Amino acid sequence: MKKGSPLLIIFIAVIVVVAISFLPLSRMTGGKVKNFSLFSDILKEVGILDGEPSYASEEDIDPELVKAMNEGENAAHPLYATDSVLSQPIDTIISPVKPSRSGELVVIEDYTTLGVGLVNLKNAITTGRLARIAVVGDSYIEGDIFTQDLRELLQCEYGGEGVGYVNMHSDFPGFRRSVKQGGSGWKTFFANKKADSKYLDLSEQYAIPTGTATSTYEGTKAFTHTESWSRSRFLFIAPENTLISVKSGDGEWEERNIVGSPDVQCIELAETVSNFGVRTASTSLIGLGVWLDGTSGVSLDCMSSRGFSGITLTKINPELCREMADVIDYDLIILEFGINAMSAQQKDYSIYCSRMVEVINHVRRCYPRADLLVMGVGDRGEKRGGQVRSMSTAPAMIAAQRDAARRAHCLFWDTREAMGGEDAVVAWSNEGLINKDYIHMTHKGGARLAKELFNAIQHDIK
Repeated sequence: MKKGSPLLIIFIAVIVVVAISFLPLSRMTGGKVKNFSLFSDILKEVGILDGEPSYASEEDIDPELVKAMNEGENAAHPLYATDSVLSQPIDTIISPVKPSRSGELVVIEDYTTLGVGLVNLKNAITTGRLARIAVVGDSYIEGDIFTQDLRELLQCEYGGEGVGYVNMHSDFPGFRRSVKQGGSGWKTFFANKKADSKYLDLSEQYAIPTGTATSTYEGTKAFTHTESWSRSRFLFIAPENTLISVKSGDGEWEERNIVGSPDVQCIELAETVSNFGVRTASTSLIGLGVWLDGTSGVSLDCMSSRGFSGITLTKINPELCREMADVIDYDLIILEFGINAMSAQQKDYSIYCSRMVEVINHVRRCYPRADLLVMGVGDRGEKRGGQVRSMSTAPAMIAAQRDAARRAHCLFWDTREAMGGEDAVVAWSNEGLINKDYIHMTHKGGARLAKELFNAIQHDIK
């Protein structure tokens, strides 16, 4: 073989790729270079090895959290915060860690002050009024993954219809199976961008028309209770007199003259329909969202924001939330965050814990009648020596999330334990329950996890 020949170059390149694939690059570079196994991925791609190619990647850390950590907010946001209800340091009354399992069931850990569990949700269900749940989270539930199946299970058990909350515009409308969303002409503002906090509610976003703006929603047959609904509502703030058109079913666009007001207003259509639309040309209007549901059973809202760690929930406006609660109130708020707050290098999450205590207490002030449940982060993978294993820092993040729930006196559910615990990501990947990034669930995986939480909820309220 001649020096510089193509075969020699290819041979050397293969040796280098194999060697690099087994190096702990993430640890050696402080996280600047991620671990990978390009050689095995190539072999899988061409069918030499079983399985699918890996596209393992790390979620970016929420810039808001990075800012908080860089500022060293341990002093400004003490880990042992003061409970506004009990008026004494939380650490003097913090409950001990409770068992996460009861036999095969991963239970909801109750750290509420009086040990009342899901008292508000149970009361709503047993009295027959509409029980409303919000699941507020990051890209883990984007596209209604997990929440669509949890909603379906609850509605099959207790009744209910529709998908609840849907935002004014989605850049990926086809990703969601539970509702067909369309439209254009909206500019969306998020809590981690240049949003005006006075317009931020639990969804952490709002939208303003850039001209003539339209939003359309159509039911689907993907789930038993999502094809139609009996109540369509559009919540908004119109600072000036304006014209809003709405339509539903087979009807034509119907114009509504709106008197300007700084308060939250609602347009409601009470009829069983399978579609709903909103149209306006008012560039001063603040679109808060659309709710498609009924008047009884269970309604579950999916409020996902890609890249969020949860800490921006301290920016939502309590006055706005209380106004909206006159129309849309909650019996249970589930906080699903963590994947944008952890990394393979970070082992100390005390600052994050401190900030999440603030978040829980702030959400409680915004929605005082709701039970609050923190979901621990799900299992996620990282490459170690060419193999996928559970991220080594996941237990530290879960401990911080559990501590936040304990210190803020709310409920906690160990998502990772429900998935199977250590190295669950490997089994889930083999079964097609998690995507190739080893972070986000597939629709099939979301359905599996939803069943686990549904069983835990049932255990708590029955």
